[in-house]
Amino acid sequence: MAPHEGLVHQKEYDWRDSNVELVGSDIDHRVKYNSAATEPAWTTGQIGQAAGLYVWRIEDFQVIPWPKEKYGQFHEGDSYIVLHSYKVGAKDGQEKLGHDIFFWLGSKTSQDEAGTAAYKTVELDEFLHGVAIQHRELQHEPSDDFVALFPRISILSGGVRSGFTHVETDEQPRETLLLLRIFKHPSAKRADSIMVHEVEPKWQSLDENDVFVLEKNDKIWVWQGKNCSPMEKAKAAQVVHDMTIAKHVDVEVVSQSESRSRAIVTLLGGEDADHLDLKASRPIVSAKRADHQRPRRLFRLSDASGQLSFDVVKDGGSTNKSDLDSNDVFLLDTGSDIWVWQGSGASKAEKAMWIKVAQLYIRRFSNSEDGIEAQAAPVSKVVEGYESPAFFRALEV
Repeated sequence: MAPHEGLVHQKEYDWRDSNVELVGSDIDHRVKYNSAATEPAWTTGQIGQAAGLYVWRIEDFQVIPWPKEKYGQFHEGDSYIVLHSYKVGAKDGQEKLGHDIFFWLGSKTSQDEAGTAAYKTVELDEFLHGVAIQHRELQHEPSDDFVALFPRISILSGGVRSGFTHVETDEQPRETLLLLRIFKHPSAKRADSIMVHEVEPKWQSLDENDVFVLEKNDKIWVWQGKNCSPMEKAKAAQVVHDMTIAKHVDVEVVSQSESRSRAIVTLLGGEDADHLDLKASRPIVSAKRADHQRPRRLFRLSDASGQLSFDVVKDGGSTNKSDLDSNDVFLLDTGSDIWVWQGSGASKAEKAMWIKVAQLYIRRFSNSEDGIEAQAAPVSKVVEGYESPAFFRALEV
């Protein structure tokens, strides 16, 4: 599969036409490993050897290291690969490394960038000898495990294709108008986990439950919604500090309950709005929303009969490890997350088809009430013997 093909935007997810005859074979693994062994991003001497957090951005089909000072900062026009390597205990008492690989797709990333991120994630897994847990992350509905990696996640507009520098051609300076929304992720594991999301600079983007930072020209305003939390206020102060390190601008903090707060609404075009209903929906939601939970299901992918079959093992109710068979591949839909478990004795055909099966399963919901939720759900693949605690928590229900 070429770097620019494969998993891309939701409407493009389709592997039905792929030739997967050799996928998962010994030849396939050797070819992919040899390719991975020449990728500069993986051959630094640290990847697969040391615990830590590593982030790369896709730029013109290349895997480019993301500066450590920008970890947690993403642009909606880009795709990223995030590797979390951590120490785990083995049965013989010796420590080994576990790995989670996330490929994060911005809502406005290009097809080429998204496809490259997916392809390079598989390649990185090969470099780590096929034992990593792979995760697909979409901007608007990140998994709890992804959010837990960063004390602060910032989603900004633009991307590598749009460029980050602006060359002034006029004598008059360009007007600055930036609005950031600061809020706690609804199901974040970290108590200090805060999301910072650039939103459209208009008064309808305000919400009484959160804090907003407005930058206009040479002044920064901090607007505190009447129901915001102390943690959100504190994080807003950190955001403002970061914004003012390299420049001296006036900063004013106002609460929604103060009459002065009306000035922010006016700056955002709401000077004629009489009755303000400041309840804008958040740009990022939790995958575990109680209002849109799909039925819990467990499926088995097997070719024991001589033909590949995909059958329901359990429809609703509890699941546990005894429901899994090392000879097959299983898909678990918890109602919010989709997990694919690969048994150690699964056949080459079963291993080759897991990604197709996951996509076909998601497509089944495309015309149903759960369609949007299924397409946006976090998708993760684990290998028997290298499962994460998150997988066992999802399974043992």
